[in-house]
Amino acid sequence: MCAATSAVATVVDVSALDAPGDAVLIIDKPPGLSSHGVVARVRRVAGTRKVGHAGTLDPMATGVLVIGVGRATRLLGHLMTTVKAYDATIRLGEVTSTDDAEGESWAITDATGHDRASVEHALHAFVGDIEQVPSTVSAVKVGGRRAYARVRAGEQVELAARAVRIDSIEVGEVRHRPPYVDVDVSVVCSAGTYIRAIARDLGAGLAVGGHLTALRRTRVGEFTLADACTLETLEERYDAVSISEAARRSFPVYGLNDAQAAMVRNGRTIPGLSLDAGGVVAFFDPAGAFLALYEQSGAAVRPVAVFVGEG
Repeated sequence: MCAATSAVATVVDVSALDAPGDAVLIIDKPPGLSSHGVVARVRRVAGTRKVGHAGTLDPMATGVLVIGVGRATRLLGHLMTTVKAYDATIRLGEVTSTDDAEGESWAITDATGHDRASVEHALHAFVGDIEQVPSTVSAVKVGGRRAYARVRAGEQVELAARAVRIDSIEVGEVRHRPPYVDVDVSVVCSAGTYIRAIARDLGAGLAVGGHLTALRRTRVGEFTLADACTLETLEERYDAVSISEAARRSFPVYGLNDAQAAMVRNGRTIPGLSLDAGGVVAFFDPAGAFLALYEQSGAAVRPVAVFVGEG
């Protein structure tokens, strides 16, 4: 996996770039299974240990989990930074140790005085560029160890706020179930946003406490539930997205001329080329073959990850 800020391109010699073993899989993760558990299942199906995922889903969560197999794992670091969308249910009136339904109940408060209007008003403060403190049982590393591992070991963990962007929060059904109020929401947000933290902070803002009871990821970048298959279906039919298609769907596309394609195949910086799109761009040769991911660097473009075909 090659980070977008890496100064050196990763050049991969691929004589069969989109071979069945080198692909992106869009899995509809079932409840009760960790993201690592999904990876383990895919390893058995794909017959390789070179499998990774883009963006962790908690065991209780379901929905879109992007899996890279073989050389496609080199795309995952970039797919993790894309916009994500979730459907969730927030229970107002109860605080838990994990900010979700799997944790220990810490406090219960009557929340039935809150209606749709008060919930929507409170959620408005979360939309936009905000500072969010992740849940203490998140995968954020503290001193080289995951926060959740430290918490489970009995340590007190305090996490710093981090910048995230929430594009929209739409309120669906609001159900009064004394002493609780259950609120269905749909969230579109940047990578790194914790929906559990939204539930926690909404409850705190309304002075009744809150936690997440259900979470389903509906989108990662351009991949949605419509693209996803279950693990059971995958075991019957290896339904994969080629590396080329994944790159074309996930990044702005730039068509190279023959001279530029020759430079890209050698992982060279291309001077004097200006890309209109910000961030990472997928480069394709004149024949339509995917060659590399590049990004703007001053008056030139530099390689981020280069996939070199045979010859």
